[in-house]
Amino acid sequence: MNSGEFSQRVRDLIRDRNMSVRAVARHLNYDHAYLSRVLSGKQQPSTQLVTALDKLLETNGELAEIAVRVAPPAESPEATESPSIADRMLKLNEARGADFAQAIRETSHRLVVLDNELSGVSIAEPAGRAFKIVHRRLGAGDYDPRYERDIQSAAAELAEVAGWVLWDAERDDAAQRFNHEALLLANVSGDRSIELLTLQNMAMQSEWRGRNQEALSIARSVLNRRRLSPRVEAMFRIREAKGLVGTGRTSDATESLERARSLIENSNDVGEPAWAWWLTSGEIDRQWGHTLQIAGDVGKAIERLLQSVQPGRDVTTGYSSERVARLAQCLLDVNAWRDAEDVIRSLVTAAPGISSGRTLRLIGNVAKRRETLNGAPTSLTDTLEHLAEKLDEDPFTL
Repeated sequence: MNSGEFSQRVRDLIRDRNMSVRAVARHLNYDHAYLSRVLSGKQQPSTQLVTALDKLLETNGELAEIAVRVAPPAESPEATESPSIADRMLKLNEARGADFAQAIRETSHRLVVLDNELSGVSIAEPAGRAFKIVHRRLGAGDYDPRYERDIQSAAAELAEVAGWVLWDAERDDAAQRFNHEALLLANVSGDRSIELLTLQNMAMQSEWRGRNQEALSIARSVLNRRRLSPRVEAMFRIREAKGLVGTGRTSDATESLERARSLIENSNDVGEPAWAWWLTSGEIDRQWGHTLQIAGDVGKAIERLLQSVQPGRDVTTGYSSERVARLAQCLLDVNAWRDAEDVIRSLVTAAPGISSGRTLRLIGNVAKRRETLNGAPTSLTDTLEHLAEKLDEDPFTL
C-alpha cells in the first residue's frame, strides 16, 4: 500500500488540532506503537482504525476516501470479501508480531458487529474459543516480544468482549474468569481504556447477581480516583445509581442518573473511547426506567421505558428487547391490559431473533404472568400463551 498520502494527512490533522500521537492512540484504544507504524507509512491501517480516525478528527469520511484510493488492488475476488470469524481465528494461530495484535483486534470488532447485527446468533462460544487461542500463545510466549504490549492490549479487549457475551449468555462463572483476564492484561499492557470498560462490566454483572453493594463499590472506586471523559463518567454514574437503588437509596440514585443525563447532553464525543458508542440518551432512559421499577415506582418507570423504546432514541444492540420486556412487566403490574398486549405482541415477533440469555429470561418471566393475572382479557392471556410458544420454538425452524 502506498500509504504516504494517508499517513501525511493524518499527521497534519493531528498537528492542526494540537494533539499528540500518544493522545490519539489513547483516545482510540489503539497501541501507540501500532499507530506510529501506520503514521510513518510502515503498516496499512485497518478499516476500523480509519473509521475511528475519521470520527475523532471530524473529517466527514475524508480519511476513508484516501485509504480506499491508495489501497492496493485485490489479488482475487475473494480478497475483497470480509474475512470470516474462522479466517480471523486462523490468523490468531499464525501471526506473531504487529499482525498478531491486529488480528486480535479485528476478531474483537467483528464479534461485536455480529452480536449486534445478528442478535439471534450467540457469539459466546466463538469469542471464548478465540481468546483461549490467544491466552495459550501468551502463556507460551509464542509471539514477537517487540510487540508484547500491543498484543497484550489487544488480548485484553478480546477478553473483555468474551466476558461480556458470556455474561449475556448467562454463563456467569466463565464471564468472571474472562473479566479477570481482561483486567490483568489491561493492567500489564497499560491499557487504561479497556481497564475502565472491564470494570464497568464487572459492576453491571455484580448488580445482576444481586451484589448491589459490590457494584456500588466498583463504580465509586473509579469515580473517586480517576479523571474520566464525560461519557465514561456517565457510564459509571449509571452503575452507581443501580447500586444505590439496590441498597435502598433511591433519591441518591436519582441524583446519579441526573448527573449521567447532564454529562451525555453536554458531551461532544471528542476524546471519548470508541467503545462508548452504546451509551445514548435512550440507554439512560432504559436504565432510569429499570431503576424506578426496582424502587417500586411503576408509573414513572413506564414513562421512562416508553421514552427509551421510541424510534431513533437508541442504537441497535443484541439486548435491545430487554427494555421492551421491562415495559411489558410494568404495564402488567398496573393492569394496563391493552397497552401491555400491544407491547407483548412486539415481543412475540422479536423473540425468535434473540440470543441474549438475559433478555430471553426476562421475556420468559413476562410469558409466565399468564398464570397469575386476575381480570385480564382473554386476548391478552392468549397473546402471552403465544409468546410462551415462541420461546419454546426450535430456533432453526424456518
